[in-house]
Amino acid sequence: MTDLRLDTAAALAARIADRLASPDDVGDLGTAERWWPQSLGHGAAGIALLHVERAHAGLSPWQRAHDWLRFATRQEISAGEDSHLHHGAPALGFALHGAAHASGRYARALEALDRHITRATRRRLDDAHARIDRGALPALAEFDAIRGLAGTGAHLLRRDPQTDLLRDILEYLVRLTEPLKDDGETLPGWWSDLAPTGRPAPEYPGGHGNNGVAHGIAGPLALLSLAARRHIVVDGHIEAIHCICDWLDRWRQDSDTGPWWPYWITRTQLRAGRPDLAGPPRASWCYGAAGLARAQQLAALATGHATRRRMAEGALLHAVTGPAQTAALDASLCHGQAGLLHLAHRVAADAEPTDLADRVPRLLDALLASTADNDLLQTAAAVSKPGGEPTAGPRVRTVNRLGLLEGLAGIGLVLHSLTSPPDSTTGWDACLLIT
Repeated sequence: MTDLRLDTAAALAARIADRLASPDDVGDLGTAERWWPQSLGHGAAGIALLHVERAHAGLSPWQRAHDWLRFATRQEISAGEDSHLHHGAPALGFALHGAAHASGRYARALEALDRHITRATRRRLDDAHARIDRGALPALAEFDAIRGLAGTGAHLLRRDPQTDLLRDILEYLVRLTEPLKDDGETLPGWWSDLAPTGRPAPEYPGGHGNNGVAHGIAGPLALLSLAARRHIVVDGHIEAIHCICDWLDRWRQDSDTGPWWPYWITRTQLRAGRPDLAGPPRASWCYGAAGLARAQQLAALATGHATRRRMAEGALLHAVTGPAQTAALDASLCHGQAGLLHLAHRVAADAEPTDLADRVPRLLDALLASTADNDLLQTAAAVSKPGGEPTAGPRVRTVNRLGLLEGLAGIGLVLHSLTSPPDSTTGWDACLLIT
């Protein structure tokens, strides 16, 4: 990758960081987003991650990170069972851990958050096991990477990998792969009787099996695989990885554009043994081939499965080389070009020799082209005070949000990671279950 291209990426990352320098400036950033300070994905906790990484690398002052962390904690912290990796105590714990690791500060605050996270997680585990004992089907928020126990496990794997609480989450995820019976049919243990929205819907009679990283079974697969790679293994652990991979193999669609997976499977599709999609959806982190490729690459690395490794790496290569899975991407981390670029960079680093690394510069060019003239980096298009109702404004072609998953902070973190030495990171992308 040329020095000029990397210099351009680094300069854009700096512009984004400067535009998000202070919580006091949020009202002037021209976003039509409603957001929450305690949110990692959509609020101040996620923006703090950008400044933590840059301060750790010596690129910006620690005061910026401190201001955003203080802003994120200015109200009573949500620490009950509705808290999760992207909201409340776990979200703040994730952000503070990175800051503490790099600066030596925040130890007392982290200890207090640890206690809240432990209490809430134990209650959630008790509820999950009681649900399995009843033979009931789960909600996605019980186990997924955003709101569920897989997300909490990602925080613990980064924060304290030897804690018994992490092993308890892994044991629950193993149990999640055990089949359940519903109306006489045998279903995978993660099958939800709700719609992908997490609510009942007539369009999903009998629920669905969700395949995504953000809200489906690929999130638990990634956590189980990441833990196994660090030699943290519980009874049935490797069998659970194989169980999830077998499910993804069953629903993999092999086409001229490469392997891809449907976002979810309905009861009708399960009975028919095939999805009813004509072609691949977008190659995003949250649901698409990019996230699923990384989860399966991690599974292959954890189990020594060379064939799966080649398949996963090939799936991502096909996704980034053709327009079929990239045409609908915006610029974001969650479901856009930034996420695809970051995943390609991470997968290529762990891949057998392939052409994937050669595609990273082109993915960077696409992100730079779609982000450099973003209205949020130029002038205000609308005004939104933190926690308040936004005023109307024109939609930005690329991204009109501030936060980690769908906004400027996520793009800035991807550009920073791509242009910085590996040892200059605190592991911010562990919240995506990709490292």
